[in-house]
Amino acid sequence: MKKELTLHLVPLTIVFLITSVFWLLSKVNFIQYISLFIGLGLGSFFLDIDHFIYWFYTHTNLQESRIAKAAFKRNDYKSLLGLLAATHKGHVDLIFHHYFFQILLLTISLYVFSSTSTIFGKAFLLALNIHLLVDEFTDFKENPKHLQNWLFARSPKQIPQSHLQQYLFFFTSITLVFFFLLIKSRA
Repeated sequence: MKKELTLHLVPLTIVFLITSVFWLLSKVNFIQYISLFIGLGLGSFFLDIDHFIYWFYTHTNLQESRIAKAAFKRNDYKSLLGLLAATHKGHVDLIFHHYFFQILLLTISLYVFSSTSTIFGKAFLLALNIHLLVDEFTDFKENPKHLQNWLFARSPKQIPQSHLQQYLFFFTSITLVFFFLLIKSRA
């Protein structure tokens, strides 16, 4: 679980620090830093709700789902996080960890980054995009077939493994544009 936390928090810490440096030069309001910090923090872990949906709603008959429900009823969150750490790689049929959601997220992000000035919303959406990319790059490096399985879990047709690199490049490029737009946001 520490590895997972590090994988997700390091890129967002870098985003926060780089954005802060640019904003210091522009004398941005302190409230904007708070909005940036909270948006990145909430967005970094929001997609992990997927695993709880998996246990409590979509795959309720699994043994791990029963264990998760029992731990939740006992308010034993430490065991719940331990179960998540032990089983999350086996969750391939998730709602938010899917190419269709990533395209929807991209569309919503394009709208928010181009039409609003809210720092919290931009930071939240940037963190969601980065979370997905971190998960995708981690699996691409470790096991591209596993990435292909969860990214296209409910799709009748998957893109070939040989095209995963281009897929990642496209979404990374768009996310970098969102990052630069966030830096330029000085509402």
